[in-house]
Amino acid sequence: MPKKILITEKPSVAMEFAKVLKISGERKDGYLESENWIVTWCVGHLVTMSYPEAYDEKLKFWRLDTLPFMPKEYKYEVIANVQKQYNVIKSLISREDVDSVYVATDSGREGEYIFRLVENQIGIKKQNRKRVWIDSQTEEEIKRGINEAKDLSEYDSLSDSAYLRAKEDYLIGINFSRLLSIIYGRRVAKELNEDKISISVGRVMTCVLGMVVSREREIRNFVKVPYYKVVGEFGEGDKPLKAEWKVNEKSKMWESPKLYNESGFKKEADAKDFIISLKNKKAVITEVKKSKTKENAPLLFNLAEIQNECTKRFKIKPDETLEIIQELYEKKLVTYPRTDARVLSTAIAKVISKNLNGIAKGYRDEEVQGYIKQMVEEKYKTDLIKTKYVNDSKITDHYAIIPTGQGYENFDKLSDLKKQVYKVITKRFLSIFYPPAEFNKISVKINIENEEFNASGKVCVKQGYLEVLKDRKSEKNVENTEEKLNEDANKKQEEKSAEEIGLEVLNTLKKGQEINVLNFEIKTSETNPPTRYNSGSIILAMENAGKLIEEEELREQIKGAGIGTSATRAEIIKKLERIEYIAINTKTQIITPTKKGEIIYDVVNSSMPDMLNPKLTASWEKGLDMVAKKEIKADTFMEKLENYINSKVNKLVVKW
Repeated sequence: MPKKILITEKPSVAMEFAKVLKISGERKDGYLESENWIVTWCVGHLVTMSYPEAYDEKLKFWRLDTLPFMPKEYKYEVIANVQKQYNVIKSLISREDVDSVYVATDSGREGEYIFRLVENQIGIKKQNRKRVWIDSQTEEEIKRGINEAKDLSEYDSLSDSAYLRAKEDYLIGINFSRLLSIIYGRRVAKELNEDKISISVGRVMTCVLGMVVSREREIRNFVKVPYYKVVGEFGEGDKPLKAEWKVNEKSKMWESPKLYNESGFKKEADAKDFIISLKNKKAVITEVKKSKTKENAPLLFNLAEIQNECTKRFKIKPDETLEIIQELYEKKLVTYPRTDARVLSTAIAKVISKNLNGIAKGYRDEEVQGYIKQMVEEKYKTDLIKTKYVNDSKITDHYAIIPTGQGYENFDKLSDLKKQVYKVITKRFLSIFYPPAEFNKISVKINIENEEFNASGKVCVKQGYLEVLKDRKSEKNVENTEEKLNEDANKKQEEKSAEEIGLEVLNTLKKGQEINVLNFEIKTSETNPPTRYNSGSIILAMENAGKLIEEEELREQIKGAGIGTSATRAEIIKKLERIEYIAINTKTQIITPTKKGEIIYDVVNSSMPDMLNPKLTASWEKGLDMVAKKEIKADTFMEKLENYINSKVNKLVVKW
């Protein structure tokens, strides 16, 4: 009787598939088998690209006359320490009773690449090849993935993109690392007081190094500039209304060289003189505005967002966060982690009640159960279809990371940190079902002989989703709690708290009314340097690198393109630290470049500066995405890549 073989990426995943397929019995050496199915597994990558010396022994030595290295046909080889499992898969696929192959490696570009390499190395392609694409490892999702498996050929463009990504990294790494090491290696070694050194260059890695070094030098060269603001106190009693002066066209200070900016003086003496000019002058309220605003819960987590959040909360590195969420995924607790999407698909949104019911029944957390109880009692809507949290157009391979509502039989075995990460994901998920937070906003303008003082602020009147996302241990104002969770968090909030500026006074004030001037004070401010990246914020910066491109037209062309992928960014940071180009503070996770990193930066900047520019790396990533979407052909991408490498190598060789 013909059998089907199913291949996963890891043994633990294979066990879950075996359970669903009801394969019982003893685990054999590298596989499990039943009457109808064989389940086996890779152990990550089994096959890799061969080093240049596999093409020609002479290429083992780094010489200029061997560059650029650009093979017409690429060679691959089995990784030595996983040869045994490769042999197992090869023998199983080669069996005459196997007529179908189900590919169940991770559902993404890298997972696709892992299987295709194995298949091509074996050299046998079964006629019936299916791709299992799943978003979680729950029983029902695995069943759906197997039942709805598509022909593997439908993923050929994704495979093309995966091969191109690997070739791109391979060619850039080999050619540019060898080239710069030959030309600049001795000089760099001398500066570092070392005998010899190799300069490591990578498509993504070098660009990230550029971001870190550039930021550090901005900070190093930054000179703080003090300036002086004038603040007026108005009203009566112990709670005066505080309002800041800001220049306007009718002001006597309009376009004055004494001003540093629209609200500050260059010299404190000039600020004092300005205050003197306003003494004993009448103050009139020229504007009182009141409005109500609503703020919805932030979008759900993708991998970059949860990595950044865990760095902030738990001071752990992005690769540690990925390991944790990968384990939560394999234990059926959350959906697929390597996703760039922050929204849900329409399909999952229609059955989201299953996730909620599962959490309600299985997650023994008092705080979370309180939120669910509130949802039930207040009859919060669970229909997400017409909300910003559901958008099929913003999903490529997978939707956002959410709890499955299953897998709680594994929960008690988790470490405290893993439990906390799961709770963060769950709370973000629950928050999208809560109503928006509501605020009363108010602003006032006070005029003293054409000099305008402004105050604005907001007061939270209904917590809404903040009930879930606020830090209950903190006594901070509600509106500032979890501020950066909102997708608009980068927008600086000008409003201050009611307590800070005494907005309660405004309830008694009207436009045209005179108001007492109680006092003036000078508030010293200063310009601030940019902040250093930490291991979480650099991941977000990599994801949004396309936004750093100055040319508007090009920025629009590669909209959404970052550098690296959700699956690779953490590893890039880890490698930069390992080769000592950057240092990461273990307590704060703050990233700084090392002396070696800065020297390498200068070498690259003087020889091939575009390698440091997000524009180049983001455009390449966009190109790979276009191949996957069949918008351009793989040959077109490869031709442009080879031309780029040839041009750079030849130019530097001639120059040297």
